[in-house]
Amino acid sequence: APAATTDPIAEYSGNRPLTVLMYSIFQVGTAERDLMKTFRIPADTFITYMLTLEDHYHADVAYHNSAHAADVVDASAVLQAVFTDLEIMAAIFASAIHDVDHPGVSNQFLINTNSELALMYNDASVLENHHLAVGFKLLQEDNCDIFQNLSKKQRQSLRKMAIDMVRGGRGTKKVTSLGVLLLDNYSDRIQVSGKRPQRHKSLNMVHCADLSNPTKPLRLYRQWTERIMAEFFGQGDRERDKGMEISPMCDKHNASVEKSQVGPWGYSCGCSCRCSCRCSWRYSWRCSWC
Repeated sequence: APAATTDPIAEYSGNRPLTVLMYSIFQVGTAERDLMKTFRIPADTFITYMLTLEDHYHADVAYHNSAHAADVVDASAVLQAVFTDLEIMAAIFASAIHDVDHPGVSNQFLINTNSELALMYNDASVLENHHLAVGFKLLQEDNCDIFQNLSKKQRQSLRKMAIDMVRGGRGTKKVTSLGVLLLDNYSDRIQVSGKRPQRHKSLNMVHCADLSNPTKPLRLYRQWTERIMAEFFGQGDRERDKGMEISPMCDKHNASVEKSQVGPWGYSCGCSCRCSCRCSWRYSWRCSWC
């Protein structure tokens, strides 16, 4: 089943869950697909890039670390029965890079503190733009260009899809100050009956995977909730120390973990996970929202 905990993978891989999972998906593949062979990706280049990418995730960040990225990659893998090979690779690549170099604080915190990142990206989708920039910039490192054998058209298409997936694409989302996705239109859900869905409707899939924690068994859901709340409370402590207004859900002295999950997560999961579950028909798992 998808979206299993990545902790055992981290344990047995020397704390390299993202590299190991990505290699497994690209090399072994699912649904009779072999992305390494299809796109002629050299194995040594792929491993070099993934190790470099994983090194740019912060191990000391409670939630937005490489284990979370691996978890999102794992959840995104359910798309492999629905989309084209290039769309699949774009979605899985976007999942792998979608939080790279995350500092463990929200966009609004970076803006309010006049951080270098906020200044660089003019306060607009600061983290999303940074994750994309780092993920693509690392392809230029020595022996890291995993897309070297793609045609120019394929490469441009993959880049556009990955950017749209990480940034949300086509205005179909709202993001709260804590980076929680809210889908505007439930009509943007994926339909997998009959013909293949239009490409633009695949753009929400990385976000569906990113918000898939409520679809997991309760034990795993609790683990991820503890991690995200630890990160939120860490931001709240920094805001308190700076004399700033503490962001919603970030005050460890009065925040309700339960309410924090029922609010934004409930709304977004109610829309997003219906999409994921319609695309995961070949798996046995379903979330309580479906």
